[in-house]
Amino acid sequence: MKVILLEDVKSLGRKGEVVNASDGYARNMLLPKKLAVAATDSNMKDLAAKKRGEEKLAKEQKEAAEALKANLEAKPVTVSIRVGESGKTFGSVSSKELAEAVKEQLGIEVDRKKMNLAQPIRELGTTTVEIRLHPQVSASLRVNVTEA
Repeated sequence: MKVILLEDVKSLGRKGEVVNASDGYARNMLLPKKLAVAATDSNMKDLAAKKRGEEKLAKEQKEAAEALKANLEAKPVTVSIRVGESGKTFGSVSSKELAEAVKEQLGIEVDRKKMNLAQPIRELGTTTVEIRLHPQVSASLRVNVTEA
């Protein structure tokens, strides 16, 4: 029996796939537990329409991420830290402080967890920080660290 999976089924397939299942398994397990629906013409059309909608949404999200990337890469962000007499910095710039500076200076809200900062910035000058905006889009943010 051909069925369209509504949920991921471990031994059968992933959500949205059309698979062949034995008649008994489909009637006694998949259909009653709402894990699948029969692969009729109307259900196949619904599945195709749903996939088109999901593709359109994914495309819109990627385009929005591309636009955000352009805004982030257009202007640098300036952050200041305290520096001692010998030029040694006190403390560092963390991803939390960077996220706050981006929101304050550029007006863009960025999740600090999406910043690829291996370790906090501890030196003066310009640094580039990578930000993952979408699985396929990442932006390079220029950060100017100055003396407070």
